[in-house]
Amino acid sequence: MSEQPVLTAEGAQKLKKELEHLTTTARQELARRLRDAVQQGDLSENADYHKAKEDQGFLEGRIQELEYLLKNAIIVEKNGDPADVVQVGVHVTVQEEDYPPETYYVVGAKEADPRNGRISNESPIGRALMGHKVGDRVIAETPGGKVLLTIKKIE
Repeated sequence: MSEQPVLTAEGAQKLKKELEHLTTTARQELARRLRDAVQQGDLSENADYHKAKEDQGFLEGRIQELEYLLKNAIIVEKNGDPADVVQVGVHVTVQEEDYPPETYYVVGAKEADPRNGRISNESPIGRALMGHKVGDRVIAETPGGKVLLTIKKIE
């Protein structure tokens, strides 16, 4: 992770809640599963034990990832002022030629969820839109080819 991660305040809060859950409830549940598996006896052929140990590795990895993100991320706060340009934390409405307009919420890469209209500032479309104003026409280099977008609204 060479670049400093970017999170919206909303995204940071969501990750803090996930971290809280993982370090308390999820760890306790996993410890109980491990205790139960150990009490079953021979660990070399105990599938429950091996699965619990594997899950523990994933859990601790996710905890480390979240701690890193929350410690090192740039948190983008909304200050209430209307945005003039596309940046992380804004809703941007764009239109591709004859297609209906689409609105996206520009977020950091760790918060992206394109199916729900949350695009990353690092995605091809997000990167193309960054720093542009209403009325600007930008070309996004997507895996499906070049896309010409007109920025209709920034909120």
